[in-house]
Parts: sequence; structure tokens; C-alpha cells
Amino acid sequence: MPSLILAAVAFLLLHLLVSGTTVRDRLVARLGEGRYLGLFSLASGAVLAWMFVAHRLARGEAAALVWWSVTPVTRNLQIGLMLLAFLLIVPGVLTRNPGAVGQSGAVDDPDPVRGVLRITRHPFLWGMAIWSAGHILVNGDLASLVLFGSLLVLSLAGAASIDAKRRRTHGERWAAFEARSSFVPFAAILSGRQVLKPSEFALQALIAAGAYLVVLLAHPFIAGMSALP
Repeated sequence: MPSLILAAVAFLLLHLLVSGTTVRDRLVARLGEGRYLGLFSLASGAVLAWMFVAHRLARGEAAALVWWSVTPVTRNLQIGLMLLAFLLIVPGVLTRNPGAVGQSGAVDDPDPVRGVLRITRHPFLWGMAIWSAGHILVNGDLASLVLFGSLLVLSLAGAASIDAKRRRTHGERWAAFEARSSFVPFAAILSGRQVLKPSEFALQALIAAGAYLVVLLAHPFIAGMSALP
């Protein structure tokens, strides 16, 4: 458990105190954008792998604390939440997004708010937040709370950090993009600033549904347990 907690703290600090802050700006100025992204990705991937390995070891400890277990209701709710998460994550990866790494220039596109970005300008991170929350729902042990809780916090705080970073670097151009989109899913649509157009990401949604089914069926091999009732 100490290793998992240390990994989770390192993962959060790496992202919240470096990525999206003025520390990042200074590192980019010194190293260059490409070298910084390479080193940051390497460090982030290494710490993330450390977290998952430490989580698996911590769950096997005899003294692991468990506050709740999965029930038929929470299992079914989790299955639905995972579909929603995939419908945000996959289109979020496949859609050109001014908030994504290496795509900040998209803010100058004639129509930057398209497809899933009409729902939220951070679809991938909101999908990860829902994915993390769903796993907390069905995993009440301390190790899982540390792992998935860290990912949940980072997903939402990371989205806010991206907004702050883009405001510094893109000024009025990002402000215009923010005005036409929303941080919270569906807020821009409900306020009348956007209109949902499913046809713009229908193919991506089909790909997401296919990926969801594959992961659902392969869950015993991925996580060592079935996600189905």
C-alpha cells in the first residue's frame, strides 16, 4: 500500500504541478516543445505503470481494507457508465481538439467546436473521469480508491489545467473557443450556445461501442475478473 500511495502522489504532482503550470512554460523554453513532451510522456507513462502494478500488489495484501463490494445494482450501473465513458473517450481521441496535445492550432479552425466537442471541450478527460468513478462504485477497497480516486481527480483537475494553460498561451482565441463550448458536458447545449449533431461523430460512436464490447468481453483477461453479471 505505501508504494501505491507514493505512486499516486507522484502521478498527481507530476501533472498538477508541472503540466499546465508556468513550470511547464519554463521547461518548454529550456528544452523545446518536442523534447519536453517526450520526457513528460515517458515520466507519466512510467509512473502510471507503477501505479497499476502497485495497485495489483496492494489488493492482494491480507490486510486490505474494504468498505463496500459490488452488488447487482452497482454492477449494472457500472456497465452503463462504461459505455458512456467509451462514447466520450474514443470520439475524444479521434476528434481534432484545440485542448489536445499537439493540436492547439485547431483553435484557429473555421469551426473548432464540432462532433463530441459540442458536448464538452474535454471529452477524453470527462470519459476518464466517468470511467474512474464507475470503477470506484464497484470497488470499495482502499487500493482501488487510491488508484481510481487519483485518476478521477486528475481527469477533472487536468481539464481545468488545460483551460488555464490555453488561456495563457492563446488569449482571446481560446476565450472565443471557450465561449462556444463548455467544461461541463452538455452545459453549452442546454444553454443554447451549441446544438448536438450526432451525425458529426456517428462513426466514432460506432467505433467506441465496438471497443466497449471488446473490453467488456475481455475484462477477465485484462483485470482478472468478469465485468458481466
